[in-house]
Amino acid sequence: MSERNDAEPAVDVQAADVTVETVRPQPHRELDGESLKGLAHPLRLKLLDVLSTYGPHTASGLGDRLGESSGSTSYHLRQLERHGFVREVEGRGSGRERWWERTPGAIDLTPRTVSDTPSARSAARLVMRNWEQNRAQLLADFSEQPWDAMPLEWMEASELTTINLHLTAEQLASVTEAFQGFMNEYIERFRGRNDPGSRPVQIHFNAFPIADGEITPDEVSEP
Repeated sequence: MSERNDAEPAVDVQAADVTVETVRPQPHRELDGESLKGLAHPLRLKLLDVLSTYGPHTASGLGDRLGESSGSTSYHLRQLERHGFVREVEGRGSGRERWWERTPGAIDLTPRTVSDTPSARSAARLVMRNWEQNRAQLLADFSEQPWDAMPLEWMEASELTTINLHLTAEQLASVTEAFQGFMNEYIERFRGRNDPGSRPVQIHFNAFPIADGEITPDEVSEP
């Protein structure tokens, strides 16, 4: 399971035709048992999600958005900072009102880096379930809104696609690798941008075997 950071600190751009000459892929961070434990808390996951989706916030701003007290959000932001998931925005805010942003980089949650213990499995399930719920909610908010809620150009630029295939594990890996290549080559150039006329956008990529699907045998008998 991998989640890409979509909230690299944005740079204010004064012209819409700015080009990026150098594309530097985002660093990846694989969660170990200690960092997973620090992240696996419902409010911390919500805080990280808001910072990823909407950009920097203060503790009070996060509290207003999530219906939590600023004391609670401040505490959990400090815990996220201790584990390297968020950081203070340099040069913004004051001693009383600190601004927070998500630390740039992808978060990878994979079986090879998480110990196979009941507590680790439980924490991993909590994180993965929260990630999926957040993605599903944003998608539902978009798809269920009235057709005229957004300008036509935004609706026409959007895409929702489902593809069903029969693949071997190697073929599935090749599809995933191809998307990673596309992401590194094309999508990365937009990270850190905040061009005039832009707005938060979320891109999903899911490629997975169907849980109750059956593997095709080596020799398929004729009907």
